[in-house]
Order: sequence, then C-alpha cells, then structure tokens
Amino acid sequence: DIVGPSNIKTLLDSIPAYWSQLRNGMLLKIGDVDTDPEFNRKISPLFHVDNIKAPLLIGQGANDPRVKQAEADQIAFSMKEKGIPVEYVLYPDEGHGFARPENGIDFNSRAELFLAEHL
Repeated sequence: DIVGPSNIKTLLDSIPAYWSQLRNGMLLKIGDVDTDPEFNRKISPLFHVDNIKAPLLIGQGANDPRVKQAEADQIAFSMKEKGIPVEYVLYPDEGHGFARPENGIDFNSRAELFLAEHL
C-alpha cells in the first residue's frame, strides 16, 4: 500500500478548505460519509482489518498533503494491535508518492524483500 487512505471520513476531513470543490466532488463520487457513518464503516478499509489475511507493506510520506500520515498510522497501528503482520515505512522527507529517487529505490528494495518472504 502506497499512500492509501484507510478511513474515508478522516481522509475527507483532512482536505483543506481551499480544496472544498475537490472534497464535494469526492462526496458525489463516493457517497456521503459525512451523514452516513455506517456507509463509511462499510467502505473504509480500517473497519475491515480483521479481514486482512496476508501481511501488508505500507509506504507513506510524512509530508503528504493529500493522504495524510494519519491514514497510514491508523491501519498500521490497528493491524499491529490485532497481531496482523504489517511493515510500515514512513519517509520523513517525502510527500504524496515517491518523488525522491532514493525513497523510491528504498521502498522498491523493501517490496522485493517483502514479496520474497511472503509469497
């Protein structure tokens, strides 16, 4: 998982006011998680952690303006709490995705090792 949202409501709540048009558009496409908490629980991976059967590798940039670090934190910490294998790599100098070549190389190396171990 690279910069993946875990809770759609908290993802949308983290969108800054100056991106309100984007947020409104996402609500139209996704559904209204603001007024329907049960719908949010249904579509957000965080609430389905118990269904994760395979180890998960998560890569996240600490400075991501779109999918905040809290999204990765939530699912990684929930998995650890439930004893589900997770490897969480936080890049303190990265934003959304891997713009810095050294971070992309590092994550790809980790992914190769992760897949070699778990496949």
